[in-house]
Amino acid sequence: MAEIELENVCKRYGQTAAVRRINLHIAAGEFVTLLGPSGCGKTTCLRMLAGFVAPDSGRVMIAGRDVTWAPPYRRNTGMVFQSYALFPHKTVAANVAFGMKVRGVGRAETAARTREALRLVRLEALADRYPSELSGGQKQRVALARAVVIRPQVLLLDEPLGALDLKLREELQTEIKQVQSTLAITTLFVTHDQGEALGMSDRVAVMRDGEIVQLDTPHALYDRPNSRYVANFVGRTNLLAVTVSGRNAGGAYTVAYRDGKTLAVAGGQSATFSPGQCCFLAARPEHFSIGADQDNAIEGRVVTVTYRGSAWSVDLSGPRGETLTASLRAGAAVPRKGDLVALTWPAARCFLLADDGSAPPDPRHRDGQQIEQTGI
Repeated sequence: MAEIELENVCKRYGQTAAVRRINLHIAAGEFVTLLGPSGCGKTTCLRMLAGFVAPDSGRVMIAGRDVTWAPPYRRNTGMVFQSYALFPHKTVAANVAFGMKVRGVGRAETAARTREALRLVRLEALADRYPSELSGGQKQRVALARAVVIRPQVLLLDEPLGALDLKLREELQTEIKQVQSTLAITTLFVTHDQGEALGMSDRVAVMRDGEIVQLDTPHALYDRPNSRYVANFVGRTNLLAVTVSGRNAGGAYTVAYRDGKTLAVAGGQSATFSPGQCCFLAARPEHFSIGADQDNAIEGRVVTVTYRGSAWSVDLSGPRGETLTASLRAGAAVPRKGDLVALTWPAARCFLLADDGSAPPDPRHRDGQQIEQTGI
């Protein structure tokens, strides 16, 4: 039996469809993330599961029980918000104990469970402090302890790391996953950060315009996205407009690129393509090399070179003016701005995608810190 089920759930706000016929089944103990940009409906799904928003149609189930119209306090869920939502006049221990007090848990058990929850998030020494005396990361740990101390069936997290800096976010990603794994609690996490989603989840549901467009494991989602939209949203993807030339018995394709140039794509595609069909050849930046002897090769003009510590990110202009990116490991030979180079990749590390009409990512976008090396 699934621990969480959303069955044909819909929600509109006026003329806007926030959620369109969502079907989602989450197994007991599973960590699933709703991933998507602002306005895609992910937080609305979470709030319907928590009981803060009522669906217009469909059913919300927790552990086989229909809770569609049940109030939040009768759903046995724990919630962690981005804004922490701590009581400023209560100590850390009192904040964590509040949910048990409301539920009528005895004083001795409340104290014992509060200590255990604070131990889980490594805040035992701060039990007597007030929220104003805590850092952002410590406040979020208190919020997490408060959510799990009531022993909920389901843990809901609404972008809990969005207000923290990069290093602290990475630390808390690990801590949240450790707490979730230790307690074996079914968890639904909402974020727009693909790094958080891939690093923490058992499965990821990518959302677009109120719908789930792909639900898969992080590895499958990254290596075999089912659409141009997913490929662009989950990591960076190089896209070349091509036409299918043929397909062999093993499922491998040959595609025509430009001026008679033929490229190879190995089998294992998520969809079937026919000769003459226009589509996109997609490959991740880390699968590109410069000047190596591989199955596929095209020319590219180096536009910028960016140092990222563990790798060099090289942006190039392709033969058709495409913005392409190669990620070269530190220590590799790095081209200079303006160089014309051979961009190569293996047939086994690329895939074909149909054109779903989504826009390519902004080539100016970068995640994290960087150092522009335009003179290299």
